[in-house]
Parts: sequence; structure tokens; C-alpha cells
Amino acid sequence: MRRRGVWLAILVNVVVATVTAADWPQLMGPTRNGVYDGPALAERWPEGGPRVVWRRPVGAGLSGPVVAGGKVVLFHRMRDREVVEAMEPATGATIWRYEYPTSYRDDFGFDEGPRAVPVVSGGIVYTFGAEGQLHAVDLAKGTRVWSDDTMRTHRVPKGFFGQAGSPLVEEGRVVANIGGPDAGIVAFDAKTGAVQWTATRDGASYSSGVSTTVAGRRLALFLTRAGLVGLETASGAVRVQRPWRSRSASSVNAASPLVVGDLVFISAEYGPGAGVFRLTAAGLEPLWSNDDSLSTHYATAVHREGVLYGFHGRQEFGPSLRAVDLRTGTVRWSVDRFRAGSIALAGPRLLIVRESGELVLAEATPTAYTPLAQARVMTPTIRALPAVSDGFVYLRNDDTLVCLDVRGTR
Repeated sequence: MRRRGVWLAILVNVVVATVTAADWPQLMGPTRNGVYDGPALAERWPEGGPRVVWRRPVGAGLSGPVVAGGKVVLFHRMRDREVVEAMEPATGATIWRYEYPTSYRDDFGFDEGPRAVPVVSGGIVYTFGAEGQLHAVDLAKGTRVWSDDTMRTHRVPKGFFGQAGSPLVEEGRVVANIGGPDAGIVAFDAKTGAVQWTATRDGASYSSGVSTTVAGRRLALFLTRAGLVGLETASGAVRVQRPWRSRSASSVNAASPLVVGDLVFISAEYGPGAGVFRLTAAGLEPLWSNDDSLSTHYATAVHREGVLYGFHGRQEFGPSLRAVDLRTGTVRWSVDRFRAGSIALAGPRLLIVRESGELVLAEATPTAYTPLAQARVMTPTIRALPAVSDGFVYLRNDDTLVCLDVRGTR
């Protein structure tokens, strides 16, 4: 029995070391482009789908998990509290919980939990709640570092579906599209929460910002309620701006900008459509734009070798899954009524999560849609983005979080 216990301890330590070897510390991975850069994933799954390492009940929310510093972090709602919870990657057991009260009510009867995916940087977890409460929490201890009630301090009106854009942590600043009338985008000191600058009067969208370098300047790119804006992270000076909004008041800008070299791809449903622009010192140089190639309701596309892979069409109408040429907008292939979901890139493979609860592994090739493995792994509905870390997928639906083993040969 003693020998068995020793081997069990060794096994747990090996699993923990494996799981924590590669972090997925924010929305769409380390560089916010949906790219998984860990060990190869299995090309075939066992009958019945990938092995479930663990599953556990969780509170309400559309915020996906992240993995950083040997912890899985989930932002969810338990009754009248928004909760940031750190868990053991190998078991799902709680390490610590940080919570505060919330009174958010969804005007349309949808999920009333948080929407924005946490960001882990410099040993701090940053969360942005449905009511605009921005919190910084120590990753090791689960204690408050600072917080800001942005809707109150910056007079932010309530949006249709609450605050949903994950903040961008860049050069010692937490930059967020909060949507205030005199402070559309705000930069907070990452260590203290002090406001460093404010910019634009753009309303908040449900899209999250990304960063890039243009002509030697570090820029934060946001697709706000009004359109694309690029600001210097150091000063908030606006360097790039282009309107990108539907005429419909009920429209949604939700997918994040996708930067590929000196190009940026943006996409939205309800009319604006999609476009690719070259980022230059002088501004934006359009390559193409239309509403026919890859108009995305909410899930950001991924890119591989000159081809975009993503969803085209309204979520409620059963979007198509498509491969589209980055530089021309030419549709290379399309699977009609594929249904909505999210997508990540793992080497030459697409890892697709359908809202209906299916996990799909397919070739990232412009020649044809080529699925390799497919399994129903959860009950509907899945809208939260997954985290992919060292061959494990962490995924939530309305009330459950699971860890799936999708590792290749080992």
C-alpha cells in the first residue's frame, strides 16, 4: 500500500507538471490569435471521444477558463456573487476563491454571469465583470490587489448584454474598452489601478483588444462599438481609426481583430462584414472588404499560411464554417449550416468547439474541409471559449467545467 501511494504521488506530480508546462493565460491563448503551440494533439480519439480527466459543476457565465502558473482560473457567478476561482489543473479541486457582490440582470433573459475571459499577467489575474467591475487578484494567494467600478467612475451606460471585452495587458497597463462617454478606452496602471490615460468616446463592444507594432510604435487595436481604433499603449494617442458599425441599433461587434504580420482582419455581422487592411505609419491601406466572405457573429477566426478559418453568418441561422484567402477574401471552401462555435489552431489542425457540445479536429487546409475526429463532449450550450494547455482542453457549458485529454502519442 505504501509503494502504491508513492507511485500515485509521482503520477499526480507528473500530470501537474505536464499540464502546467504550457500556459493559456488569456482569451485565445498567449498571443490572442487562437494558436496553440504545445505538444501535438492526437489525430484520432478513442471511441466515445477524448478521455475526461475531471468534471465539476460551476456557476453561470460565458467567460472561458484560462491556464497559468500551475492553475486553471475560471470567472463565474454563484448566486449574487461574481467569483474568480483557481483550481488544480490535474483534479479541478479549488485552490482559492475571490468574490464580490453583483446585481447584474440581463434585459433579454440570457446568462447573467460574467462574459469576459480573465487575463493573467505578471502574477496577477485581471477580470472584467458583466457590470464593468475591473478587479486585479493575486494569482498565488487569491487576494485583492486593486479594483475599479468602471461603470460608476466613468458613467458608462448599460449595454445590451453587459460588459464582455477582455482587457488587454500591455507594457504595464491594463487597457479596456469600457465605453464611457468621455472615456471609451481607459488604461489603468497594472500594479495600482491608477488611470494613466483615457481616449475616444466609443461605446463598448463585445470584442477584445489585441496588440501589435506599427512603425516602431506599440499599438492596442480595438474593434469598439463604433469601429476599429488603434492607440499607442504608452499615451493613448489614436493612430488608426476606421468606422465599422451596422446601422442597426441591435448590432454586435464581437470578434476580435486578428493581426497577421502588417495586416489586420476585422469582421462583424449585421451588415459591416469583413475586411483586411495593411497597417502603415500613415494609417490603414484596404486590401478588401465585403459582407460575403467571412462575416462573423462572435467567434474570432484563426489564420494559417495565408488562409483564414472561421464562421460566416448569424449564430441563430446556423453559420457556415469557411476557409478564406487572407489577401483577397476568396472563399476556398464552405460547409453550410455547420452551426456556431469557436475555433483554435493547433499546428496544422483546427480544433473546433460547436455550441451543440461537439469537439472536432480537422485539417487546416484550403483544399477542402477534412475532419479527423469528432465527438460530443458536453451537453449544450457551449459559448465560452476553451483553453488549450499542453494537450489538455478545458471547456465549460452552462453549468459544468471539464478537462479533456487530447494529447498525442506519449
